[in-house]
Amino acid sequence: MWLGPEEVLVANALWVTERANPFFVLQRRRGHRRGGGLTGLLVGTLDVVLDSSARVAPYRILHQTQDSQVYWTVACGSDHKEITAHWEWLENNLLQTLSIFDNEEDITTFVKGKIHGIIAEENKNLQPQGDEDPGKFKEAELKMRKQFGMPEGEKLVNYYSCSYWKGRVPRQGWLYLTVNHLCFYSFLLGKEVSLVVQWVDVIRLEKNATLLFPESIRVDTRDQELFFSMFLNIGETFKLMEQLANLAMRQLLDSEGFLEDRVLPRPSRPHRNISALKRDLDARAKNEFYRATFRLPGDERLDGHTSCTLWTPFSKLHIPGQMFISSNYICFASKEEDACHLIIPLREVTIVEKADSSSVLPSPLSISTKSKMTFLFANLKDRDFLVQRISDFLQKTSQQAGSSSSGRKASVGDLAPEPLPAPRDPSEQLASPTSPCGGRQGSLAQEAPTASQGLLKLFRRDAPVEDLGARGAKEKMKEESWNIHFFEFGRGVCMYRTARMRELVLKGIPESLRGELWLLFSGAWNEMVTHPGYYADLVEQSTGKYSLATEEIERDLHRSMPEHPAFQNELGIAALRRVLTAYAFRNPTIGYCQAMNIVTSVLLLYGSEEEAFWLLVALCERMLPDYYNTRVVGALVDQGIFEELTRDFLPQLSEKMQELGVIASISLSWLLTLFLSVMPFESAVVIVDCFFYEGIKVVLQVALAVLDANMEQLLGCSDEGEAMTVLGRYLDNVVNKQSVSPPIPHLHALLTSGDDPPEEVDIFDLLKVSYEKFGSLRADDIEQMRFKQRLKVIQSLEDTAKRSVVRAIPGDIGFSVEELEDLYVVFKAKHLASQYWGSSRPAAVRRDPSLPYLEQYRIDAGQFQELFASLTPWACGTHTPVLAGRMFRLLDQNKDSLINFKEFVTGISGMYHGDLTDKLKVLYKLHLPPALSPEEPESALEATHYFTEDSSAEASPLASDLDLCPPWEAQEAPQQEEREGGGNEDVQEKGEDKGTSPSDCRHYLQMWAKEKEVQKETIKDLPKMNQEQFIELCKTLYNMFSEDSMEQVLYHAIATVASLLLRIGEVGKRFSAQPGRKPRDGGPGDDQPAAPISAHELQPPAESDTQAKAGGDIPLGKAPPESQAASEEGGGEGQGSPSQHLSDDETKDDMSMSSYSVVSTGSLQCEDLAEDTVLVGGEARSPSATARSEGSVDTDWSISFEQILASVLTESVLVDYFEKRVDIGFKIKDQKKVERQLSTSSDHEHSGVSG
Repeated sequence: MWLGPEEVLVANALWVTERANPFFVLQRRRGHRRGGGLTGLLVGTLDVVLDSSARVAPYRILHQTQDSQVYWTVACGSDHKEITAHWEWLENNLLQTLSIFDNEEDITTFVKGKIHGIIAEENKNLQPQGDEDPGKFKEAELKMRKQFGMPEGEKLVNYYSCSYWKGRVPRQGWLYLTVNHLCFYSFLLGKEVSLVVQWVDVIRLEKNATLLFPESIRVDTRDQELFFSMFLNIGETFKLMEQLANLAMRQLLDSEGFLEDRVLPRPSRPHRNISALKRDLDARAKNEFYRATFRLPGDERLDGHTSCTLWTPFSKLHIPGQMFISSNYICFASKEEDACHLIIPLREVTIVEKADSSSVLPSPLSISTKSKMTFLFANLKDRDFLVQRISDFLQKTSQQAGSSSSGRKASVGDLAPEPLPAPRDPSEQLASPTSPCGGRQGSLAQEAPTASQGLLKLFRRDAPVEDLGARGAKEKMKEESWNIHFFEFGRGVCMYRTARMRELVLKGIPESLRGELWLLFSGAWNEMVTHPGYYADLVEQSTGKYSLATEEIERDLHRSMPEHPAFQNELGIAALRRVLTAYAFRNPTIGYCQAMNIVTSVLLLYGSEEEAFWLLVALCERMLPDYYNTRVVGALVDQGIFEELTRDFLPQLSEKMQELGVIASISLSWLLTLFLSVMPFESAVVIVDCFFYEGIKVVLQVALAVLDANMEQLLGCSDEGEAMTVLGRYLDNVVNKQSVSPPIPHLHALLTSGDDPPEEVDIFDLLKVSYEKFGSLRADDIEQMRFKQRLKVIQSLEDTAKRSVVRAIPGDIGFSVEELEDLYVVFKAKHLASQYWGSSRPAAVRRDPSLPYLEQYRIDAGQFQELFASLTPWACGTHTPVLAGRMFRLLDQNKDSLINFKEFVTGISGMYHGDLTDKLKVLYKLHLPPALSPEEPESALEATHYFTEDSSAEASPLASDLDLCPPWEAQEAPQQEEREGGGNEDVQEKGEDKGTSPSDCRHYLQMWAKEKEVQKETIKDLPKMNQEQFIELCKTLYNMFSEDSMEQVLYHAIATVASLLLRIGEVGKRFSAQPGRKPRDGGPGDDQPAAPISAHELQPPAESDTQAKAGGDIPLGKAPPESQAASEEGGGEGQGSPSQHLSDDETKDDMSMSSYSVVSTGSLQCEDLAEDTVLVGGEARSPSATARSEGSVDTDWSISFEQILASVLTESVLVDYFEKRVDIGFKIKDQKKVERQLSTSSDHEHSGVSG
């Protein structure tokens, strides 16, 4: 690459001059390519330790004038070819011009200007691609790709100097962090260390410090532990590694979300030596922090932030903090935690004005809102620019803000009393979706009472005021406290959020305000206001739509708080059905998960349907990430955090709980339902209040407090059941003595059987204890722990998926469990690679995590071709891609251009296992439709019918269960392995009739089982092969033998067999021909019964002919166009199509024509050539023979599998070749290295220097 000229004072230190002219010198780094001895070792070591870019450019070109001692670098190159191209350009374009100059300074100035011009031209061409990376960084990326063999699509994010600890010895080198890999390279005094780890393989990543390793980063995979230390900035490095590993986990968890994550914002000002990707990831991290801190919608992007002060009228102080601005919000967070948080939606802003500056109040900015609140910011660094940005955003949002707030002006300041506008559409027909009236569900929801108010108001049993007594008075006091707070701190979205508000939440939210505050704390209010009518539209669209999710919803509707009167009638049930179905329709990735019904039923008690829907969106998509997907990953992650916190805070109890196995049993239900399913409703709802304000930390604190309160009893438990009973009795007796609602019987109270019921525990006391003992938990600490646990959980789920898939493979497939697991690893790596470097490929686009494990990872034809080439024992040189394409078409039963792991293994097994007959049968099938060609030729209707209609079982591994049974039956094994029911979804998608009863299914399964028993395929069932297909088979065999050590012997054997089979085919044709029979093809060749292809006709051309070596394929180079012409003229049914297909294959593989060597003329005697060489067609024909080229491929000619098998058995060398066992293990290891699926490290001596 061309470099901006830089001065070099010592030109020959560590460099060797290879070429020179009066103006330029081409140099090579000492030790590169050649030996170099001690000097080469030292130079290589210096390059790695001291200079990050020296190893990238082992060649360079310097400019120098004759009388000057100063050299200028003008180009560098990673290989000899690149630097030679630059050298030749300089000689051809500059040398003559430079000789004209008299002044050496003018020469140098001209050269520098020319080089700068070339670089500018190159950069201009690259500019549309957004290539902003500085030259130094590009060099490092080039080095990374060259050193580790990465493709162009693999982008470097950043690189760092560090030490890798190999044993107790640190190896100084360079750590390269790419989008998909962690790479390390070191070269010290002849010892080279090279590491490649895929981010999706990392199971542990943490920063720690021990006596052995000073402050270091630990990276664990399933196979090894790696330690890196001596970073200049370990914090930045670890943060970036976390982000990249998180992206990889997101890819495993949800490929669609992963692909969306790759669309990252671009910052405006690039920094030196930092890649655009690194800046994008930093921007992403800031966006996530911004949205999480202020509970903003998931599509909100931070535009910028600046330090400032905010005047707080309630404390009469200017509070220092940070102002954050995005396209729809202005937010403020104080430096002191909990001092003040503020969220101002731009849709509420009416005036933004710059106030007069003073020494007391420099650069003030006043923002007024529709709710008559004014916020005063000061100490702004760049106030004018800030005001301009806010104005720009206001212009974009003014129309939207006006339309969304019209008619709802009062609702911002007085949210709860104002009824929400009724949804335009949703349904209320008191009938289930399966009833005849279900179709009308979308028409009456507008009239439903639940469209405007919570169920609690509709079903509250109003008790006389005098009966409420102290509870009623307490509730009134709470309401008054909140009203005073609203008066002082504001009400609605724009209120000041301070430590005072947390105190009020912990004391309890009054029932009249609960729905309003949940909406504000969770951020659901913002989304609801900006999406008017969205819920109503969803209800309308989802009405009458049936899926696995709707079936599960119907099943769980009556299990949702059945003890509450609101859900003992159809009004509450119908509202719950609509909200859950609408959400499943909005987010099919989650759909519906058990526990969502319990949480949603509580949300409906305190808010309208639309409010409950948006609260559910906030819960599932922001506050409890990944909790309710098919594998409840988020809940499992937080369960791991709970176990870790138990070890930290309650170490003595932790050991006992692990021994009993209780934590895993209890924590999932506590987390998924926020204690609503295990605690009396009026108590659990107080925890939900705190959860909406503080997040998951409250739930974890309460869980720890529950264990702590029962420590003595739990330590005395002898088994899991006893411990569960202790905790169940305790939670059943957590009461809310301040609740004004009548007590609702709790179903878990059955656990409280015993002589002495436990003491009642007040929920507010429990909360107080949880804050006192475990209040040190911080949100950012929990996020850090979530990352660590997410690695463990997702990798554990991936291991489970691998075991499930392997168990679903039939036992007769031939591979061992270990081999199947290794094959699954490389198969999955190939699928993931499509997301790394080609997200538009169908395998990447169509992945659905909700499918059964077996169907989640699938590969397309291109990916299969790559795997086939590296794993097949039948290497065919340049013909291998053609054979791979045929195998793919044979395996792709459902014609969706994708194959799953079971189909893949079936195909690979067919080449590795079985006897001669089985392997020949596979080869035979690969040369018949549908494998032979993408289109099914008319001349092969019989074979096509066989492949598409036959569902028989056979001994060959290629007859997988996928050929024998409907798709849902093929998935039976993985369905049994999965708790989440993904297999049922597959059943639904494959089109099973919804109304089919279980007895009908059993009946059909029995019928299919009988069919399978009856249709046992034998070799006689295989269709016959025509001459074209036989030619292709011979071509494949010739290529298979080209790389074998017994090449010539095998060629002679196959020539003998092919000649014999041609004669057999001719004889068979004559016997089958009847005098009065009408020819199958109307072409002229068929009118001549004497068009057999004799051995004499098929003699090879002279030895000087360049095609002579191609034996059986010489005519194939000529035959396709002739055959195609014949097909056009004859228009026959039997000849044209196969000829066309033959030419398709030929055009795919022109390079391999001359390598299809049947036998070399020098390798056999002349009589062998005359009698045994098999040639079809032939260039050596006379013109008259060429004129009837239609006869060169005879459509009446055919051969059966038994005849091929019998002929092959006559040649022992062929029998030995196919009976030979090949170990797939070595090929898998090589493929893993190619895919970088396993971490690879090398530590070896170099005789010279690293190159």
